[in-house]
Amino acid sequence: MSFFLSRGFAQKDGKHSNQMHEMPEPRIGHAERQGLELQELTNTMVRLYKELFGRGPTKARTDYAGPDALLATIENSLTPAERKMLELDEHQRVREIRMFFQHASGAEFVGAVEEITGRKVLAFVSGMDTDRDVSSEVFYLEPIARA
Repeated sequence: MSFFLSRGFAQKDGKHSNQMHEMPEPRIGHAERQGLELQELTNTMVRLYKELFGRGPTKARTDYAGPDALLATIENSLTPAERKMLELDEHQRVREIRMFFQHASGAEFVGAVEEITGRKVLAFVSGMDTDRDVSSEVFYLEPIARA
């Protein structure tokens, strides 16, 4: 079996040309762009947890909660020391420590969200359910001016 390779591209008149016609680049839709943005935000939240708290979560997801709010849900992020504290029924202390860490590193979280979304973060709220090892990071974004 043999294959013949042609040099150039066939034109309508049967002649060959060495110029390839430019094909329009595929455009990415709003939903796809938003999906990529949310995936990047999730990956960033996981990285920040690992860098700042010493342990990354095993499950994470970021979603828009309306047009101007983002909700990052982080699961299974407790460190071994925090787990030990929970065994001693120190849930409030673990929440206080986490909130202190969140406050101390808020600029990193806000900066990452602003860079990825291209929007200003107006408020950043963090919370944690120590019984279920679920954390939430909520970012309130400056509304987009509508024409």
